[in-house]
This record gives sequence, C-alpha cells and structure tokens, in this order.
Amino acid sequence: MIVDDHPLTREALASLLGAHGFEVCGTASDGTEAVQEAGRLQPDLVLLDLSMPGIDGLSALPGILNASPGSEVVVLTASGTEDNLLAAVRAGAAGYLLKTEPPERIAEFLEGVIHGEAALSGAVARRLLDRVRTGSDHVGGVPDAIAQKLSARELEVLLLLDEHLGTDEIAKRLYISEHTVRSHVKSLLKKLGVSSRREALERLSLARAA
Repeated sequence: MIVDDHPLTREALASLLGAHGFEVCGTASDGTEAVQEAGRLQPDLVLLDLSMPGIDGLSALPGILNASPGSEVVVLTASGTEDNLLAAVRAGAAGYLLKTEPPERIAEFLEGVIHGEAALSGAVARRLLDRVRTGSDHVGGVPDAIAQKLSARELEVLLLLDEHLGTDEIAKRLYISEHTVRSHVKSLLKKLGVSSRREALERLSLARAA
C-alpha cells in the first residue's frame, strides 16, 4: 500500500513497484485514510510518506501497525532529520528511505524488508548508528566493537535486552512479531559469537567497561 498526498507520486511509485513484481493493493493520501485502508487491506508492506496534511505519517504509523499488525511499514520521505528518523524507528518502522534514492534501489530495499531485513538509506543508517553508538538515544550506548557488527534493528533489540525486556515486551516496543524478535536475537548472538542472551549482555558490559 502506498501512502502519499501527491497523486503523481503515488502513480509513479505504483508503476515502479509493479514493474518490479510488487502488487499495489491500495493507496491513501493522508494519515487518517492510511489507517483505515491498512485495516481493510491488511497489506504486507506499507510505503509511507511523512509530510502530509492532517495526520502526518509519523502520527499515523502506530495506528497503521495497530490496524494491520502483520504489515511492515517503510518510510519514504524527503526529510532525513534525526528527530524524524528516530521517531519513526521507535514507532516501529522497518525502514527509512529518502526520496533521493534511485528507483531501482528503492525496489531492492523493499525486497529486503519482505525477507526480514531493515531498509535504511546510507546516510540515514549512519546517522542512526552514530546516535546508538554514542548513547544519545539510549542510556549506555553501544561501543564500536559491538555496534559495527550489528544492523540498526539488532542494535535496538540488544539495547532492549539490556533493559531486561522479554521477547513479548520487545515485540510490543518495536511493533514487530515475537518471531521477528527471536530472529534478530539469533542473528545478533551469532554475530557476537555467543550462545545466549546472558552472554551477549556480558559482552556488552565488558565492551562498555573497556
């Protein structure tokens, strides 16, 4: 489902995605309509603009996920500000792409999201990683020795594990399924070379103390 207040943008995106094998099941022009259509259509993927009249994309994002819990929401916007980026990630976005991305690259990112990957434009990913590493978004932060090994979403999961949250609580916090949380945990454990959540947190503690 495509959410954007500009008809020409919606048409262009629908054409682009259709050419890459995606089925566009519906569109919406503002946040209110996006929540309603997400509930009706239950799309696998929602491509969401942030700047819209009335209820904007950030405000609508939690409502979209509540209305359609199985959806992955990817922000596609001209705004790469840190505040918008972090707010979208906290609200449960599976990706944050800039409209300056080449069309083919956008399609590639969305394919990745369908297969459980995060979608972040390069400059955006760097900004998010820097905020997490320095601890300006989360208490404690993550030292480079660990942060460089993990994806942005895996860093989010690790920091929530550090808050002693369980799988169900992490799923609710990030607006993802418990299955997806377990997949991220399994991946980050493998990347850190440990076999349990406890060992991962011990590695994090040791890295912070180094």
